[in-house]
Amino acid sequence: MRQSIIALFAGLLLVVASLAVAAVARNIDAPGAVTLLKQRQDVYLLDVRTPQEYQQGHLAGAHLIPIDQVAQRLGELPGNRPILVYCAVGSRSAQVFNFLARRGYPEVYNLDGGIVGWAQSGYPVQQGP
Repeated sequence: MRQSIIALFAGLLLVVASLAVAAVARNIDAPGAVTLLKQRQDVYLLDVRTPQEYQQGHLAGAHLIPIDQVAQRLGELPGNRPILVYCAVGSRSAQVFNFLARRGYPEVYNLDGGIVGWAQSGYPVQQGP
C-alpha cells in the first residue's frame, strides 16, 4: 500500500513537472511570433543557424549563437526575458528550445517553420551583419 502511494505521488510530480514546462515552452508559428513580439518588447531573438545562414537573412535584432555553441554560451542568454529561438525550418531551434526549457529558462518559444516559414508568411527578413 505504501509503495503504491509513493508511486502515485511520483507519477503526479512527473505530470506537474511536464505541465510546468509545457506552460512556458511552446512552438509558435510566424503570425503568433509577430503577435508575441508586438506584445512583449523584451523578447530575446536567438538565431541558432550558421554565420553564413545569418548573413543571408535573419530577423531584425536577432542574436546569433550557432547551435553547436549554445551550451558554452548560456551565460549570454537572459534568464528573465522570453526567448524566441529560430533556425531555417525549426528542427535545430526545436533542439535548443528543449535544451533551454530543461535548464529552467522561464519562457522559451520555438519558431515553428523557422525563418523560411517567417519569410513565406510575408514578414521582413534583414540581410547582412
